[in-house]
Amino acid sequence: MRRDLFDEEHLLFRETVRDFIAREVTRRHGQWEKDGIVPREVWKKAGELGMFGFSVPEAYGGAGITDFRYNAVIVEEIIRAGATGLGFSLHNDVMAPYFVDLTNEEQKGRWLPGFASGELITAVAMTEPGAGSDLQGIRTTAVHEGDHYVVNGQKTFITNGINSDLVVVVARTDPAAGARGITLLVVERGMAGFTRGRNLEKIGMHAQDTAELFFENVRVPVANRLGDEDGRGFVQLMNNLPQERLSIAVAAVAAAESVLETTIEYCRSRKAFGRSIGQFQNTRFLLAELATEVEIARHYVDKCVLALNARELTVVDAAKAKWWTTELQNRVIDRCLQLHGGYGYMLEYPVARAWLDSRVQTIYGGTTEIMKEIIGRSFDL
Repeated sequence: MRRDLFDEEHLLFRETVRDFIAREVTRRHGQWEKDGIVPREVWKKAGELGMFGFSVPEAYGGAGITDFRYNAVIVEEIIRAGATGLGFSLHNDVMAPYFVDLTNEEQKGRWLPGFASGELITAVAMTEPGAGSDLQGIRTTAVHEGDHYVVNGQKTFITNGINSDLVVVVARTDPAAGARGITLLVVERGMAGFTRGRNLEKIGMHAQDTAELFFENVRVPVANRLGDEDGRGFVQLMNNLPQERLSIAVAAVAAAESVLETTIEYCRSRKAFGRSIGQFQNTRFLLAELATEVEIARHYVDKCVLALNARELTVVDAAKAKWWTTELQNRVIDRCLQLHGGYGYMLEYPVARAWLDSRVQTIYGGTTEIMKEIIGRSFDL
């Protein structure tokens, strides 16, 4: 079926993004996977092309456009190129709402120009060694002392953790208040007591820097708090999660589509028992099933993008998109790998790398089990 999500300007922007990836990323990504990180200059080059901060007001160097379709274009092109080291979607899709919607004018002036130019790379520090899906289990503390907070704690699995200049840290300002005792503070590169641990070794997404972060008596100015008062952090996090989960769903469908497309071509050319493997009924039936499921997922996710633009995307709808598409992504890629036979297990084949990179999709941004719990609670049983 014809896809009608994008307008002409989105298609032109897609050409810009695709050209950037071909010129600046594709040939170098293999080395970045060995290095475990993407060089900062790549971020600056992307910023020069207007690939960051679409919703950042023009006065601060952004496009001043609230249209998630531009975000989706970047995610799709990165995934189709297999350039999973680029942490652009976290910066654009997850962090932008915090820095655009929760900042005052003074903070906007300090942070947004660098956000839009790619000179300031962002991250969010939620997960801790003992607190993942259960954000109320967070133990990092921020004690209010005059015009500063004193932050102590540890975070882990932080995307952009090595490169990041601005880290939104989820901390407890009132340990007795439960969810109402959480506040979001922006910790900046170079603050005394803020250190980075290992660039963590993962089974996939090797070029993406994922780190441990440590905070030992870090004095964070009250001027770096997001929002006008303490204790609003949990609500702020919950309000932004639907967009984050939709971004993951966009990536999931793009990955499934891309791998399925290359697998169909492989089945046309790969010969076994005197004919192409695509001529076997089992292969045709399997590809038919996968193509049907992926196309249905594509249309649901596109509908979610339009709902987000209209400010109508619910927490439940985003949870449905997130769990279904990521489970589908893993299932599709696993079946496609099987069709490649032994070659599918070789890292020189894109399906093998996609298989490794995709596994985390059902975990971060809220596990499949948490997504189902969110949906199940909505029934008021």
